[in-house]
Amino acid sequence: MVEHTPVVEQPLVDGQSATPWSEGRQRLETPERERIYWLATVSPDGRPHIRPILGLWLDGAFYFITAETTRKARNLAADSRCAIASSSTAPPAVDVIVEGEAVKVTGDAKVRWVADAFAATMQWPLEVGDGAVLGPNAPTAGPPPYAVFELTRRTVFGLPGVAGMGEGQAASFRATRWRF
Repeated sequence: MVEHTPVVEQPLVDGQSATPWSEGRQRLETPERERIYWLATVSPDGRPHIRPILGLWLDGAFYFITAETTRKARNLAADSRCAIASSSTAPPAVDVIVEGEAVKVTGDAKVRWVADAFAATMQWPLEVGDGAVLGPNAPTAGPPPYAVFELTRRTVFGLPGVAGMGEGQAASFRATRWRF
């Protein structure tokens, strides 16, 4: 996938300039061991459904793995709109929210590519067979077999993070909205 620059970089605080997308993207592309992602989906009755997930930013999209029997996967099958949110603790701390649509990845080569990235990055030994991902149970993913989902971003927000803030860190990352 070719990385596209945002259509609009908009500061969220009057009088400040926008943080360049390259800085926001760098935070998404750099996994932190303690980072937790929160996935928000829409339940059938319209209520929000939020759960922690394991995820990776790869080639301009966010990927996560979950069992198709989980509520989050069933919600996405009915309505692909969703958002992920995460805090970064590496200085300067940055909180990132990605809004878009998530769909199940069906191509065997792409499923294998994502599973291999999870195995290498998170030491989660995964195998791919018959379009499904198999491996040890993960508390946030439910029981195997797993499906791979790709979240295509529409809007990304970057905010100075609360966690890990120290002297001078607040000014180094400016609250910004990036639209694609």
